[in-house]
Amino acid sequence: MRSQVTVVLGIGLWVAAAGCATTTDWQDWRGHTTHFASGGHGVFSLRNNRDGSNPRVSRADITAAQAESWWGRVITVSPEQIFEPR
Repeated sequence: MRSQVTVVLGIGLWVAAAGCATTTDWQDWRGHTTHFASGGHGVFSLRNNRDGSNPRVSRADITAAQAESWWGRVITVSPEQIFEPR
C-alpha cells in the first residue's frame, strides 16, 4: 500500500510540475543539460520577474550572457535602464 501511495504522489508531483511550463519553456529546457548556464544566470533569472516588466540588468549581466550563451526569455532594456552596482 505504501509503494502505491508513493507512486501516486510521484505522478501527481510530475503532473503539477509539467503544468507550469509552456511548450516554448519545454523546448528550451530540453535543449540544455542544465536549467541555467551558470550561477550568474540563475541569480539574474531570480532577480528579474518572469514577464520582464521590472528589469534589473547590469553591464556585467550583458557581458556574462554573451560569454556564457544564456538562454530563455529575452529581457530587453534601453541603455538608460542598465544599472551599475555599487
